[in-house]
Amino acid sequence: MNSLVKWALILFVLVSIILNIVLIGIHSGRAPKCSAQRVHPLRGQHNERSLVFADLTQEEYAQVQQYMLKQKDLDISTNQITKPSENFLFLIDLSLPKKADVLAYLDQETGRKPVREATTVVFYGARGYIKEYVVGPLPNPTYHRDVTKERYKMDLPITARTVTIGEYVLLFQFLNKEVFSKLPVLMKESFDVSGHEGLNAFEQMPRGVRSGDRKTWISFFRNLSGMYINPVGFEVLVNHESVNASSWRVERLLYNGQYFDTVEELQSKYNAGSVKKIVYKKGPNYSSLKPKHKPLQIGPQLFYAEGKRYSVSNNHVLYLDWSFAFGLSSLTGMRVFDVRFKGERIVYELSVQEAMSVYGSVTPGMMMTKFLDTSIGIGRFAHELARGVDCPYEAHYVDTYRYIDIPHPARFRNSICIFEHNMGQPLRRHFSDFFHNSYGGMVNSALVFRTITAIGNYDYMWDFIFYQSGSVEAKVHATGYISSSYLVEGSLKHGHQVAENVLGNIHTHFINFKVDLDVLGLKNVFQTKDMQYVNMSLPWMPEHFAMVPQLVEKQLKTEQEAALRYDTKTPRYLHIASNKTNRWGHQRSYRLQVFSFTGDHLPENQAEERAMSWARYKVAITKHKDLEQTSSSLYSQNNIWTPAVDFSTYIKDDESIEDEDLVAWVTTGFLHIPHSEDIPNTVTVGNGGGVLLRPHNYFDEDPSIHSADGVYFDPGTENSCDNNRMACLAQETCSPVLEPFTYHGFDGVMNFGD
Repeated sequence: MNSLVKWALILFVLVSIILNIVLIGIHSGRAPKCSAQRVHPLRGQHNERSLVFADLTQEEYAQVQQYMLKQKDLDISTNQITKPSENFLFLIDLSLPKKADVLAYLDQETGRKPVREATTVVFYGARGYIKEYVVGPLPNPTYHRDVTKERYKMDLPITARTVTIGEYVLLFQFLNKEVFSKLPVLMKESFDVSGHEGLNAFEQMPRGVRSGDRKTWISFFRNLSGMYINPVGFEVLVNHESVNASSWRVERLLYNGQYFDTVEELQSKYNAGSVKKIVYKKGPNYSSLKPKHKPLQIGPQLFYAEGKRYSVSNNHVLYLDWSFAFGLSSLTGMRVFDVRFKGERIVYELSVQEAMSVYGSVTPGMMMTKFLDTSIGIGRFAHELARGVDCPYEAHYVDTYRYIDIPHPARFRNSICIFEHNMGQPLRRHFSDFFHNSYGGMVNSALVFRTITAIGNYDYMWDFIFYQSGSVEAKVHATGYISSSYLVEGSLKHGHQVAENVLGNIHTHFINFKVDLDVLGLKNVFQTKDMQYVNMSLPWMPEHFAMVPQLVEKQLKTEQEAALRYDTKTPRYLHIASNKTNRWGHQRSYRLQVFSFTGDHLPENQAEERAMSWARYKVAITKHKDLEQTSSSLYSQNNIWTPAVDFSTYIKDDESIEDEDLVAWVTTGFLHIPHSEDIPNTVTVGNGGGVLLRPHNYFDEDPSIHSADGVYFDPGTENSCDNNRMACLAQETCSPVLEPFTYHGFDGVMNFGD
């Protein structure tokens, strides 16, 4: 027995030694964990003056709300289900200070800090109008002033308001009482719903055909994940013009392509068998995004071998030679300010302005639809970004706060991400084959500033990208679900069938950006460059002619001359230029390079067109004015026929744009003809557009030649690390230290309860 124990102990010791050797071998072969500390120092310093552009804090929102509630003469409510007939504090957002005041503060050591103020929007249902107020100073506000007429030169009728959660609650109750409960047999036989079970609603906008209308066609969809591609063939026109829900009424109905004047008429004809019935048939759930196969792999991941080369402090970002301030407006979405390269301001403001879509259909729910997303809030729907999917796992994530159609300011965790990214191709390179054999190149690492807004069915991914060559790109990609309608006779003139009885409706996407470039100051001009062929005699053969490309340059002088329409040929090179020159005598400028695949813009003779008149122009140049802050407005959707902001009026006065502070309004987008591969989801590949701001004779040479990312070697020095860090990467590579995965995005979803 003792002998057996002895041998067992010896065997145990041997196994332990072997296991330890194996484990030591495994761990010694692993790369060390990457240090979170930055190896190389930042090239600039954070500037707290960037806070002049910062979104309101949670405390500032609360202070403004409490101040407004204390003003008894305003008589407002902040209850989330406030009725349309009551007065409701709908929005609180930052009120941007005047540009001249901001520049004096940023550029002068003794510059006075602009007063910090907020904009509030009140829907006065009891009084029949909408008001905008500026509230200040922040923190601890003491005053408010009505700025409605100053900003819009008109009164805002209550019918111009966004549909609030309070109004939606009443609409859902109305539909249950006046429609669903009166059609129990039809609802069960056609849609397999009964009792309190329901269908999901999706609205047509605008709500009518003239100012004052609030008549909405509501289409119904199955209560499934991805409801937008599950139409059931039932639509109802609801008149909810009155702020009193007791006066609302059903005006028309559409069932399986046939119109009815009343619910009772539909019920009677359905029961009599004189209607072509929709017969419910359970089918597969083709709209779910749940993977059809268990995920078994993880794709390539991004990590920082020498720590992050960028830094974020409050709303200020430093990245190599770049610096900028950022914010996220509840209405217009993502924006950056005071963008500088090597300390020189290039852009005062780069911001999203509007996202618009025009749909085609034979059924009313989509036939008249023209979505203007600022009217419900683009930034409002920036929810949490999924780590490792929406942005690289190791990106820097930023929380945002907002107050729009809610009773208290809400926090949206991780709704902005910032990361440096290898763009997947060299920024520049050359392999010298014939003479002086060598290789020189540089990886295209750039900083990406991103948010994603899920506005109903569509998800827009917004990127501002900062390149080491001195270029900035504003970019949008669309994904999410297409809007669809029930397939009836004539539907295929307006799209393609994408599922059983489902039409993917043709539609446009137009996106507007504001680009306030300040090229070496505020005195800028707008230039165009292009080419033309000229017939030239060859000097050595005068009798022989050849067509030779020649540069064509022009300086445009007025706003109307510089309003470049999509339906006309525009010069290929568009520049905001300074009168200062580079080393070679050329005017220093930044080029606007637009990437766009838009469909046709709505004809200008249509009543709704003025609310989207910015989409006429690929690029329009205007003289900067503080009161021309945006190209659209919160009220464009629901008072589309008498818009509070008509962008074309910015151009109508035809002011001089020579040696002025200039703003470029850039429109991009794409035409979307849905197809079967849009099921279940539209992919980002090929669905987007943007504008690239590129230095053009701004520098004396490409500034990226000074980047530490450059690589160079010639025969015999391929393995030297002196000018090629890639040669030593294998010895230096470390493995990342990862944060645990968390997600709180569902905390901020719309809630229709009290």
